Amino acid sequence: MIGLELTNTQRMVREYAHQLAVEEMRPISLECDRTEQIPEEYFWRMKRRAPGGTEGLARTGRWSDEHGEPQGAFLSVLVNEEMGWGDAALSTAIPGPGLAYPPIRTYGTPEQQQRFLSIYNDDGLHWGALALSEPGVGSDVASIATTATLDGDEWVLNGTKHYITNGARADLVVVFATVDKSLGRAGIKPFVVPRGAPGFLIGRIEKKMGLRASQTAELVFDHCRIPKDNLLAGSDQESKGGFKAAMGTLDATRPLVGALATGIARAAYETVSDWVRHELPRGYPFRRRHLLDDELETLGQEIDAARLLVWRAAWMADQRIPNTKEASMAKAYAGALVMRVTSAAVRIMAPADPGPSKWFVDKWFRDAKVFDIFEGTAQIQRIVIARRLFGEAAAQE
Repeated sequence: MIGLELTNTQRMVREYAHQLAVEEMRPISLECDRTEQIPEEYFWRMKRRAPGGTEGLARTGRWSDEHGEPQGAFLSVLVNEEMGWGDAALSTAIPGPGLAYPPIRTYGTPEQQQRFLSIYNDDGLHWGALALSEPGVGSDVASIATTATLDGDEWVLNGTKHYITNGARADLVVVFATVDKSLGRAGIKPFVVPRGAPGFLIGRIEKKMGLRASQTAELVFDHCRIPKDNLLAGSDQESKGGFKAAMGTLDATRPLVGALATGIARAAYETVSDWVRHELPRGYPFRRRHLLDDELETLGQEIDAARLLVWRAAWMADQRIPNTKEASMAKAYAGALVMRVTSAAVRIMAPADPGPSKWFVDKWFRDAKVFDIFEGTAQIQRIVIARRLFGEAAAQE
């Protein structure tokens, strides 16, 4: 069963991730946000200290605890909360397979896993990416328009993907495309496209309000040719396997996004609480101070609630218990919460003198908005949750 007290392994991994956030992320966070650039030295340091990215950092702990319980997903959300506390944009840029990892690990054959993931264990800097979103097709994965046509021993891909994290620097991208539009969801399949494949082009790099140091790219596939066996074979075992692969990937990544949002919320909460405690201007009315204390206490409780939702979704993933509803709950709640916390922090600290604390709060406020959008908007999460809730209620009648 899920426990609320962390094991020694879990504490060790979380403490190490927090140490990285303190030593590697916070010192360069504001400058990277200002310039929208990350120094190459950061990549090499994180390659050394967190090999394989946040997934690899979670794997520095054992995959099973002392009782034999799997904990890979749970360790990942512990790491991601600390990365969010440090800098969510910098966390996405850590070298490693990134969002390409879940579909390859789950739906790739052992041979494909070895072929595609082995590069992340060498001495170079390597990234991976996941390409789902398209112009006009965001959360509605079933409407994907990018096509894949089999031509002899090669697949030919045509279409455009956008808002792809690390898309321009990725060594490989897992691309979801349809092999037959008339099949609807059943026609969607995941393909691994390596950098340098003929017809694989990098489009514009987005200019963003938040997560400015995180690279977000447009990818264009113009008669892009890849080997026939770059279709993740495990997804082709049933008619709707590719769509299930896409949905399964989101079930795996939404708790991670919720953990990042919880980390940002915690960072803003700690900063504004410290400012209220130590730097609130003299003569501040007692009644208004009491109202601030009440507001901060409520936000602190909600941060704990978001964390527990994230933990539950991750624990269910480790136990191979379907977690679609719980993953959406974690992402939706944490995504809304981080906006409330950072908004409150900006408002409360408005009288603060300009300085790092205020600059960080302003940055976190800008960063927070995307957590209500990517990996499925808040509206989509509510639809997913409602369908599962009503389905469960109908099954009990």
